[in-house]
Amino acid sequence: MSADKVFAPGLLAGRVAFVAGGTSGINLAIALRMATLGARVHVLSRKAEKVAAAVAELQVHGDAAGSVADVRDFDAVAGAADECAKRFGPIDVVVSGAAGNFLASAADLSPKGFRTVIDIDLIGGFHVMKATYPHLRRPGASIINLSAVQSYTAIAQQVHACAAKAGLDSMIRALALEWGPEGIRLNSIAPGPVSDTEGMARLAPSDGHRDELTKNIPLGRWASKDDIANLAVFLASDASANISGTLLVSDGGYSTGRG
Repeated sequence: MSADKVFAPGLLAGRVAFVAGGTSGINLAIALRMATLGARVHVLSRKAEKVAAAVAELQVHGDAAGSVADVRDFDAVAGAADECAKRFGPIDVVVSGAAGNFLASAADLSPKGFRTVIDIDLIGGFHVMKATYPHLRRPGASIINLSAVQSYTAIAQQVHACAAKAGLDSMIRALALEWGPEGIRLNSIAPGPVSDTEGMARLAPSDGHRDELTKNIPLGRWASKDDIANLAVFLASDASANISGTLLVSDGGYSTGRG
């Protein structure tokens, strides 16, 4: 659903959003939704061409910038956060969305493959939060972590993602406890299957895979990228001013039958 049908125009006017992984997929959808609602947006990604393309798309809606950095490199992420703060001022919203995933049984998963997902999702997520922390608006900043239903429900061939996302959600709760007294809120969003994303193309590569997933969703449809972007805007806005340390699930009821 489009922003003008869900949120008041200018809802995020004057706010600064730092979106890690914000050059494609769900993260770009979040960055664009925040830009259309008035936020000044800084995106981060490993590939210069993706950063340039995303910034050009964001600038149609307002002031935007970007940095080339790998979330696994703390110094690079810290440099990007510094650039954002120098250009736009204190950061109001942080979206930590960089992620890596693939299908692999635990027996076949290599130590390197497991470590790669931990490095991107869990350690990279910590880098984003640690690097932006000095620049956060106090009080009022909102940090939003993109998690997944794997964080709390077991899914076959996903032991690496289950471990990484569970660690992230636990870290969010711990940071909500530590940083809450400064007026900083931290929450996670756990999407179920999301249409038109690279991640789901890997996890459900065939029509059979997609049909099987859909049959297990009570609402009968996958989430759209806009569904997740709308939830991120809610967490960024004053409407969620008393919500912190929480995991919000957007999966159409997919996880209700999974224990």
